[in-house]
Amino acid sequence: MRLGTKARIIKKSFFTGSLKARYWAASHLLAEVRALWAPGREAFRREVGRNQWRHLSGDVQPVKGEYEQRARAAVDWILLGQAATPDDGVALGYFPCDKGGSGSGWRASYPETTGYIITSLLAYAKRSGDAAVAEAAMRMAYWEVDVQMASGAVQGGPVCAPQKQTAAAFNTGMVLDGWCSAYAHSGDQRIFAAARGAADFLVNDLDEQGYYKTNGAFVSSGEIKTYTCLCAWAVYRFGELSGEERYRAAALRSIEAALRQQQPNGWFAHSCLTHSDAPLTHTIGYTLQGVLEVGLLAGRSDFVAAVRRTLDALLPQMQPKGYLAGRFYADWEPAAFWSCLTGSAQLAIVAYRLSQHLGEPCYADSADKLVDYLKALQLTSSDDPGTVGAMAGSFPLFGAYMRAGYPNWATKYFLDALMLQQERRGP
Repeated sequence: MRLGTKARIIKKSFFTGSLKARYWAASHLLAEVRALWAPGREAFRREVGRNQWRHLSGDVQPVKGEYEQRARAAVDWILLGQAATPDDGVALGYFPCDKGGSGSGWRASYPETTGYIITSLLAYAKRSGDAAVAEAAMRMAYWEVDVQMASGAVQGGPVCAPQKQTAAAFNTGMVLDGWCSAYAHSGDQRIFAAARGAADFLVNDLDEQGYYKTNGAFVSSGEIKTYTCLCAWAVYRFGELSGEERYRAAALRSIEAALRQQQPNGWFAHSCLTHSDAPLTHTIGYTLQGVLEVGLLAGRSDFVAAVRRTLDALLPQMQPKGYLAGRFYADWEPAAFWSCLTGSAQLAIVAYRLSQHLGEPCYADSADKLVDYLKALQLTSSDDPGTVGAMAGSFPLFGAYMRAGYPNWATKYFLDALMLQQERRGP
């Protein structure tokens, strides 16, 4: 990384924003560091130290093969997250430093990501023949029906009482994705009805330009969110299931709107949860997956070309072993000293899918590097069972994205990438 890039990141990370915001950010970090020394956190503390050293020293050796073993470990961790909640949703994640180091470390169920986890588990169950995994996924789908809002929307944030729910278009699209998969698996009309309610909410939420209006209370306000175009994939899928053109047409409008935010160098404006000048690879991945998958379903070569333009600029930023910075500026210079592991997995998925479509192995080769690096960061054994099989939010663990924990969506996307890698490489 160039010296000028390092200075740019330091200035952005530590010398911008209000003094109050910087104070509270530092206070939260110190509280999490102190929590490492709470009783019962010895195993996690050791892992944090080892993880930090691996990042500083570059001591990460990519792992070849082991697709099935690591996919099974990821599935088992997701099911552990479901078992850790009082309902059939999946815990938002495992964060051992929560509550000053006390408690189980598992957070409440998260409707948004439980939604698209359904799709991953049903795909895994189909490949493996594991009926118990499919049954767990269907319990998630019915739980999502139970907590759906009357408007057809899905709430933002962790599950809460109905009177406290606030709608979020993106979350609605992610649960619609799961319902489409669950309906295709089961044919249950109750799930189809819930999916229609969600699809109708999303179609009606589009503004005249094709952007979703209801971003919800858990992301920064005051701008469009380009990454919400991922909802279009679920809306298009529902159009295929229902045979109704209006859903497919709405999905195309959403992707066309997203492409108006793409710069000539492939970078997308307004495509982050909080920092649109330096988006996460996570939200870049959301944007690219939405554009590509709708493009493949609709036969839109212009959508596919847009994804290729971004990957051609972004993938060369990857280090030889497969490490990728977690944020990027509009000139494709790295904007973080840490990696967003969710984003790395998502970009691998997009690269595999693009390679399949174009028949060009260079994209799958890059995806292999990303996934092999992620495999090296997945714990297959630990004295802390909450970490086994999971993918962390950041590398190192105290990086800024979902710091000091394991969000369920990181493991979901890692599982998806593993299945695509196995499909490419074979047993």
